[in-house]
Amino acid sequence: MKRVSNVTLRKRLVTVFLIGMIVFFVIIARLGYVQFVIGDWLTDKAEESWSRDITFEPERGKILDRNGEVLAGNVSAPTVMVVPSQIENPDEVADHLADILNMEKEAALKEVTKKSSIVKIHPQGRKISEEKANAIRALDMPGVYIAEDSKRNYPNGSYLSHVLGFSGIDNQGLMGLEAYYDDRLNGEKGSLSFYSDAKGHKMEDIADVYKAPKDGQNLKLTIDSRVQTIIERELDLAVSKYNPDGAIALAVDPDTGEVLGMSSRPTFNPENYQNVDPEVYNRNLPVWSTYEPGSTFKIITLAAALEEKLVDLDKDEFNDDGSIEVDGATLHCWKSGGHGHQTFMEVVQNSCNPGFVKLGEKLGTERLFSYIDNFGFGQKTGIDLQGEAKGIMFSEENRGPVETATTAFGQGVSVTPIQQVMAVSAAVNGGYLYEPYIAKEWVDPITNEVVEQNEPNLKKRVISEATSKEIRRALENVVAKGTGGSAYVEGYRVGGKTGTAQKVGPDGTYMENNHIVSFMGFAPADDPEIVVYVAIDNPKGTVQFGGVVAAPIAGTIIGDSLRALGVEKRENGVEKEYKWPDQPLVEVPDLIGKTKKDLQQYLTNLAIETSGEGKYVTNQAPEAGVKIEQGEKIRLYFSDEKPENSEEKNSDEN
Repeated sequence: MKRVSNVTLRKRLVTVFLIGMIVFFVIIARLGYVQFVIGDWLTDKAEESWSRDITFEPERGKILDRNGEVLAGNVSAPTVMVVPSQIENPDEVADHLADILNMEKEAALKEVTKKSSIVKIHPQGRKISEEKANAIRALDMPGVYIAEDSKRNYPNGSYLSHVLGFSGIDNQGLMGLEAYYDDRLNGEKGSLSFYSDAKGHKMEDIADVYKAPKDGQNLKLTIDSRVQTIIERELDLAVSKYNPDGAIALAVDPDTGEVLGMSSRPTFNPENYQNVDPEVYNRNLPVWSTYEPGSTFKIITLAAALEEKLVDLDKDEFNDDGSIEVDGATLHCWKSGGHGHQTFMEVVQNSCNPGFVKLGEKLGTERLFSYIDNFGFGQKTGIDLQGEAKGIMFSEENRGPVETATTAFGQGVSVTPIQQVMAVSAAVNGGYLYEPYIAKEWVDPITNEVVEQNEPNLKKRVISEATSKEIRRALENVVAKGTGGSAYVEGYRVGGKTGTAQKVGPDGTYMENNHIVSFMGFAPADDPEIVVYVAIDNPKGTVQFGGVVAAPIAGTIIGDSLRALGVEKRENGVEKEYKWPDQPLVEVPDLIGKTKKDLQQYLTNLAIETSGEGKYVTNQAPEAGVKIEQGEKIRLYFSDEKPENSEEKNSDEN
C-alpha cells in the first residue's frame, strides 16, 4: 500500500482550508449584502406577501365658485370589502350581506368565497349609504370590512353641469373640469394594512399599519354664482318660452379673460349622467359648437375698418337699396328694399349687410382676414376645458371677392361662441386679446391657503384704444337706437350687436325658417366690466331675429348681473330712442309722506299696491328715482305716523 507523504497531506489540508475560507467569506459577503444592501427591500417584499391592504379613497378636491360657494363636493359613501380566508361561516355572511345590500344570496356567496386575498363587492357594495354601512358594522363579521369612501355630490343639480363635468364610481374625472384637472383634484389613496399567514388568517400579534389618504386640492373658479344663477334662470325661461333646439349663454370679464358664467341647453344632472344621451353631456356648446355667427361678426369688420382709418362713422355715407353686386353675385340686405341713405353709424345701427360688404371691399381680402386671424378666429382660444373647436375659415386659395364680402357680414365662416366673446372683449376693452380661463386658484384643503393662482394671460394687442372707444360708441348706439333696442338697460350704458344666422342643413344648403339668433352685449359702455353672449337655436313660435329673441335675454342677464356685482349706474349715455310699440320708462316718484288722496295723480302711469293701515306713506318699493315700465306695480306701506322730513303737500292734513 502506497503511503501519502507529509508534504502531500499538508498541501491537501491547505487546499481544503483555503477553499473553506473562500466559502466562508462568500457566505459572510452574501449575508452582509442581504443584511445591509437589500435587507429593506426583502423586508418590504416579505411584508407585502404577508400584508393585506384595505384601501381608503382620498377626498376629491372641492370645486368652488370665486366667492367660495361649493359647486362640487363629496358625501360619505363607504365600500364593503371582504377577506374570504378570514370568513368563518360563508353561508351566514352571504345571507347577511345579501339582505343588507339588496343582492341575491348566490351572488353574495360567490363574492365571499372567491380565491382572492381581498374582494370589493361590486357594484352593490360600492358607495353604499351610512345606514347600510352601520348595519354591517353592527354584525361584527370576521373578514368583512367597511372602507371609508366618498362619492361626488353636485348640490345644485344641473347648474354649470357642462363646465363641472362629472366623475366615475372610482372618483376619476370623466368629463369637464373633473377630467381636465383630475390629477390635482384626485389626491392619493391611503390604506389599512394587516398581516396574515400563508393561509390568509390574520396575525393578531402584528399591529395593523395605517397610511392616511392625501386629499385632493380644492379648485376655486372664476365663475361667479350670482352671474351663473342669472344665466341659468334666463336659459330655463327661454327654453320654456321658445322650445329651441339649443341655447347658449356666456359671460366673461373683458379685462382679464375670466369666465363669470357659462351654460347651455339641453343640460343634465352630473350625478345622473348615465341616464342622459352622451351627446348631451359630451358637448359643452360654448366651446364645442361651431356655426355661422351672422351679424355679431360685423364687430370685427367694423374694428378693422376703424383701425385702418377707412371710415368715419358720422361723416361717411352709404345708400342701401336692398342689395349689392359682388363679382357677379347679388348679396341682399336682411330688410327688403334696404335702408336707403345712411351714415355709416346708421349702417352699424341698422346692421345693414350691403354697408358691411362695402367696408369689406375697402379693407380688401388680405387685410380683412389678417384682422380676423389676429382676433383669434380659426384657432383655439386655449380655455381650460375639454373639446374646444377651432372653427372654419376660408383657406387662402378660396378667398375671392364674394367670400370676402360674405365674411364681412358673418356668413360663410364658422366660429365658436367663446371665440366670439373673446374677440369682442378685445374690441371693447382697449384692444387687448386675452386667453379665457376658468380655474382661478388651487387651495390646500387642510390649511385653506392658496397653493397656486392663475393670472390673466394677454396674448396680443389687436387694435388701439381710440378704435376701441369708437367701437363702444357705435355699439352703444345699436342698443339705444338700432336693432339691439331690446337689450337696453335703464341706468346702465349697454352696447351690443344682434345676429341672425341661417343654419346649413345636411345637404349643404341653408335651411328655411331655421336660424341661430344671437346677441353680443357689454356694459357699462364707457368701461366694460362684463361681456355677455346669448344664442338661441331655432326658437319656435316667434319671429327668428336676434333683436326679438336673444337681445332681451342678454339685456336681462347684463342688467341683473351688474346689479348683483354692485356696479354703479352710469349717466350721460346715449339716450334711448323709443319706437312703436315700445313705451318710455317711468321714473318712480318720491311718495314718502303722501296721503292716499295724493296718490290719485300717479295712477295714470303706475299701478299701486298698498300694505298696512294709516294715513301716510312711510315706505315704498322700488325707491324714488328708479325707472320702471309703464303700468308696472309699486308697493306702498302706510302708517298713521307721518315720516320725518316729509313735506306737507295736502291741505286736509292741517
